[in-house]
Amino acid sequence: MASPTTVNFPHSLINRRGFLQVGFSGMLGLGLPLLLGARARACQDADRAGVTRRSPKSVIVVFLTGAASHLDTFDPKPEAPAEIRGEFQTMATRVPGLAVCEHLPRLAARADKFAVVRSLSHRENNHLVATHHVLTGHPQPGAFFDKVASRDDWPCYSAVLDHLRSRSDGIPSGVNLPTFLVEGPLTWPGQHAGFLGARHDPLQVSRDPNLADFRVDSLRPAPGIEITRLHDRRGLLAQVDHQQARIAETAAATRLSDQQRLAFSVLASGRIARAFDIDHEPAAVRDHYGRHAFGQSLLLARRLVEAGVPVVQANMGIVQNWDTHSENFGRLRSQLLPPLDRGVAALLDDLQASGLLDETLVLVMGEFGRTPRITTLPGANSPGRDHWAPCFSALFAGAGVRGGQVIGRSDRIGAYPATNPYAPDDVGATVFHVLGINPDVEVRDRLDRPVRLNRGEVMQSLFTGRGVRADSGRSRR
Repeated sequence: MASPTTVNFPHSLINRRGFLQVGFSGMLGLGLPLLLGARARACQDADRAGVTRRSPKSVIVVFLTGAASHLDTFDPKPEAPAEIRGEFQTMATRVPGLAVCEHLPRLAARADKFAVVRSLSHRENNHLVATHHVLTGHPQPGAFFDKVASRDDWPCYSAVLDHLRSRSDGIPSGVNLPTFLVEGPLTWPGQHAGFLGARHDPLQVSRDPNLADFRVDSLRPAPGIEITRLHDRRGLLAQVDHQQARIAETAAATRLSDQQRLAFSVLASGRIARAFDIDHEPAAVRDHYGRHAFGQSLLLARRLVEAGVPVVQANMGIVQNWDTHSENFGRLRSQLLPPLDRGVAALLDDLQASGLLDETLVLVMGEFGRTPRITTLPGANSPGRDHWAPCFSALFAGAGVRGGQVIGRSDRIGAYPATNPYAPDDVGATVFHVLGINPDVEVRDRLDRPVRLNRGEVMQSLFTGRGVRADSGRSRR
């Protein structure tokens, strides 16, 4: 499996001769064959795909890697026995009849801004396989326990967008942050472009934006190459290219010319580089999000959306951070729920204040839920909850989602949906709908075979407001 797409500028000076080489984009380390390579075929695919004419919106996926307990967040069961309901009390929200965990007070005060779906369900209790399903909207091809990422995987949401609606303004279609999900030999699937190829992989940021020295050197020119000088050197490069007409006649040189032009757009526009300058935010704003990795990652996600990035995935925690087989209540209480509560609440506030909430879908979910019954595993210091895919919850806000509603419901102990369930395929169809992509389109796999992108259905109740308490989602289990 190829490493995630990164864009690295060297720290050494670039001499004039090296800079003027036709292949200078490689010397700049842009990796443009991967990130911004030739996309003529993608445009043809978009024409065939029936990309919708309406104005597309953006998506921020707040991914709770490792899977948060639905019973201890957005679907508490206060009337259930102690071994089910757990240690936490519930908290009323500003929406009558909607209660959440007591450790989510800021989100409780903003419940009118989001919808909670309590009837998500699938069959994959394995982290890797389930992560692929929820981050692509499609089951992993050839899935088995701990099947690592490969180029046979389904593409993530931003990769599909990049394939069907290519752009040449230097803005990536997707950014993942602040960590890449890999643990030893296990690389989590669903983070890449899969069979669409490495050139459509999202840009990967692997640094904590809460660090005092946070910066993304990959988006800055090398020392000695100022932005204002790039345009002059571009003129010199054009003269060299003109003199090499025979090279330019070849298909390879044509692609290289495209890459050169796109390289300059990345460097000269500076929009993405400025988005990563998180220090430019007022201290009060940074404090509002919380001075921790959760909060500052969500602040950075907001800045990237403002800069024009259509899909941002913010991994809330390192690999399996929410995988609370033991110490479930202590970790949720002290390490996980407070920063999530502060960060997501601040994100919703900011997006609404700027008017971007109407244009941005915020999706908060993990790969599955946790077992209703609390258990203490052999050797564990305290109780926890195991993996549980048959029923879990997610939070949706923005992009036309009707806030203040609960869609679907689980049974009395949160074990199974009491209404017809939604699958990750339906979540994927909804994300594609927001991005202006027809979920039913055909794309080509690595063997050039036509395959249907998604087999789910758009979760219309999110947008119509008709799904309060009992939704009409169809079973796909």
